[in-house]
Amino acid sequence: MLAVDKIGKNIEDEKLKVGRYEFTSRLFVGTGKYSSMEIMVDALEASGTDVVTVAVRRVKINETTSLFDYIDTKKYKILPNTAGCYSADEAIRTAHLARETGMSDMIKLEVLGNETTLLPDPVETVKATQILVKEGFTVLVYTSDDPIIAKKLEDAGAASVMPAGAPIGSGQGILNKNNIRIILESAKVPIIVDAGVGTASDVTIAMELGCDGVLLNSGIALAKDPVRMAKAMKLACESGRLAFLSGRIPKRLYAKASSPEKDF
Repeated sequence: MLAVDKIGKNIEDEKLKVGRYEFTSRLFVGTGKYSSMEIMVDALEASGTDVVTVAVRRVKINETTSLFDYIDTKKYKILPNTAGCYSADEAIRTAHLARETGMSDMIKLEVLGNETTLLPDPVETVKATQILVKEGFTVLVYTSDDPIIAKKLEDAGAASVMPAGAPIGSGQGILNKNNIRIILESAKVPIIVDAGVGTASDVTIAMELGCDGVLLNSGIALAKDPVRMAKAMKLACESGRLAFLSGRIPKRLYAKASSPEKDF
């Protein structure tokens, strides 16, 4: 059913389209770092997400238990990621493993360049994107907030470009709004902020800038109350998107009265 406001206008947003996939929620949520699997399950539910990202390397929790024992794959679309890969070849092998084991042909590509910063290697990332796209993958690619690299990844066939708001797990929020704006100006594929989100206001800022979605993990998993934070992130994503679609008023240096300046 369509959402309708008090004056009868349709206010429901269009779905997020990534390649051949469509999603209602614009919040993508990770599965790492939770204190228990049960808390993860509750947090995913509270977040309202449609997409759950899973590191291919950590699907097995132990010899007898799999992460998928706790994730309802009928409810959530699994987005396997190549976290921990430091070369294009390594990331490509990991993507093949994800597809061959039935996880998905939609892959979140990460090719890291440094163990301390966890920033991406731009050369290896572009190389891996080109190859995986040719092999039929729907590639959502993690990158820095460099607009030039973002455009090269789009040109390489990425279905979504995912610039970091800040270093992975840092909780610093959106450090360079202007770069994100520049990326958005020319992008013809969805731009999803990935990494650095610390709290709900960071999600709102990303969405108000015009980003198509936000992917996060640590901001929920490491919160004092992950389930409550997941709900906060959900509401922040929705409110930020509504604010962007509504169109904010221009910023002004001086005051402008909201009441009539002259009597009628």
